[in-house]
Amino acid sequence: MGTRKENSTYSRNEKYIINCNMSYAVHVIGGRWKLLLLDKLRKGTSRYSDLKKEFSYISERMLTLQLKSMEEDGLIIRNVYAEVPVRVEYTLTPAAIELIPILDLLSAWGNRQRSLQE
Repeated sequence: MGTRKENSTYSRNEKYIINCNMSYAVHVIGGRWKLLLLDKLRKGTSRYSDLKKEFSYISERMLTLQLKSMEEDGLIIRNVYAEVPVRVEYTLTPAAIELIPILDLLSAWGNRQRSLQE
């Protein structure tokens, strides 16, 4: 999970996050860009360069960090092909595919709530 101070508030709270199923799920899919990346990858395998073009407003560093986090959490598979130039592709795991109906429900809920605000 990275290097943090053991006594930081985040590190102390992290223990509770991991023990609560809902908090854990939100922790895994949370973050500014993970839902957008999951939505893109649900359409099929994508190369890193395609993701970079699609999400040009995300810095390369942030895109790389989000993809690495999603890989560590078992949401995506990263395939590296020994070609020149190197080709890197990302695919959803079965665990992430299980999330698709939930993402659809969350999107529909967001659409309804947004329309109530207008």
